[in-house]
Amino acid sequence: MSKKLISGAVALSMCVTLAACGGSGSAPADKKASDTPSSTTTESTQQYGDTGGLKLPLVDKPVTLTWMLPSNSSNIKDDILIVKELEKRTGIKVQFQTYSPQTYQDKLKVVVASGKLPDIFSGLKPAELKKIGKQKGVVAINDHADMLPNFKKLYLEQNNWVVKSYGDENGKLYTWPIYDLNRDVNHGFMYRKDVFDKLGIKEWTNTEEFYQALKKVKEAYPNTYPYASKGLANIFRDWSYGWGIGGEQYPAYYDEKDKTWKYASVQPAHKDMLDFMKKLYNEGLMDPEFLTDTQDSWTTKMTSGKSFVTWDWIGRLDLFYNQIKAQNPEYNMRYANPIGPTGNVRTLPKVSDFSIAVANNKNKDAALKLLDYLTSPSGGELMTIGVEGVNFKWGDDKRPVYPQLADLPLIDISVLEDRYGMWLEGAYLRPDRRSVYYKLSEKEQEAQDKIMKTNKREPMDPILNFTDEEISVLAELQTSLQKSAEEFNAKYILDKKYGDPQWEEWKKTTAKNGLDRYIQIYNDAQKRYDKAK
Repeated sequence: MSKKLISGAVALSMCVTLAACGGSGSAPADKKASDTPSSTTTESTQQYGDTGGLKLPLVDKPVTLTWMLPSNSSNIKDDILIVKELEKRTGIKVQFQTYSPQTYQDKLKVVVASGKLPDIFSGLKPAELKKIGKQKGVVAINDHADMLPNFKKLYLEQNNWVVKSYGDENGKLYTWPIYDLNRDVNHGFMYRKDVFDKLGIKEWTNTEEFYQALKKVKEAYPNTYPYASKGLANIFRDWSYGWGIGGEQYPAYYDEKDKTWKYASVQPAHKDMLDFMKKLYNEGLMDPEFLTDTQDSWTTKMTSGKSFVTWDWIGRLDLFYNQIKAQNPEYNMRYANPIGPTGNVRTLPKVSDFSIAVANNKNKDAALKLLDYLTSPSGGELMTIGVEGVNFKWGDDKRPVYPQLADLPLIDISVLEDRYGMWLEGAYLRPDRRSVYYKLSEKEQEAQDKIMKTNKREPMDPILNFTDEEISVLAELQTSLQKSAEEFNAKYILDKKYGDPQWEEWKKTTAKNGLDRYIQIYNDAQKRYDKAK
């Protein structure tokens, strides 16, 4: 999951408050970040809240570390708040080497090829990172767990599947995970409640009611298409959770009943979903451009009364209203119940992998301890809320208030990154739930409550660990299989001649194209996962 997913969607979950204490509170609230003292004088660990058992400072003598990561900010320099505060607390001066997300991967390839790795860096593909780890280029983090209390607690004890899923075949883990980043609910169906109320239509609670609601809207507004989509072929993945065939590896998914991996695009449930989409399309209830529409075109339809129901990121609920309120103050887009036999949505992971790695050099102990501090509640508060009394104070709602930013219309994580060096991608290892990122609007909170109060989420699929050979085969097969599936899905819905005979022929064709081998790899990896301790 990337920063663009965070700021645009994604990827994210849960409104639980972490148990983290505030900072020293010794500086006045209007003190500038640049005035923060950089002294590394030993101060009591308790001053900085819950460090998870780490003693501050982390080093006996000053250490300078390099940390390479993506950022759109050009202000991440030595005098920024986070750099100075980290040095003050830990004794470690961090030199952040930042590159724009657009060029980061290219720069990373050059740096890795040079062999001169930064002390900490992120962004490699898992297979590449494991390869470097086997060559002793980066540290096997779990080999050092005894000096990393936060890592040990979260990833070896509470989530002991992490090594099985992200480590190599020898049980070595080279990536430092991120804990509790995602919100509970981030995407789903949404509808124009103002229009539904005007027409006397109740929000649907199942698939048939969804269909009937679209029909009533169409009757009232015959020149419209009630349902519109901008997700292109992703609509099949997005809807799949409601039919019990969704997962992080879609179109591969884990069937909890059979305890085997299957391919969604050939399952009976997938055909049922296509049949339902076909019915909506044939009856004019679904926008004919649902597989090709652009975001701009879709936005126009959803804000001008040409379409009324869609599937998207929950932030759109308020964005659409703010965009249209001057022309239509009654506009009221709301999060809706899921559809499909399961009536479920996606479960977002509690643990995320950004391939954050530590170079195997003289600074490795300091780098590991720094990452462990950032994984503590104290470090999480620092990187995602700030320093109490320096750049923020607590508001009446127990949320941070930033006096220095009072003139800004919106304080989001991009602002905090640029001004203070907070929320740097891959440097927030345990986000604090009190951060502005988790301050949900009334409509966004309604979405969380609607799903979580009755637990309308599909179970998380296991995160499997593939061998180099399996990765090669999957890469070879996946693109062709998925392209073929998307082409068939489109023809099945758009062509009235397509039906049961074409479905049966499609299943035979895709089997010949390596489907059995593809799914066998998943099930072989699952067997290893089940056997691993």
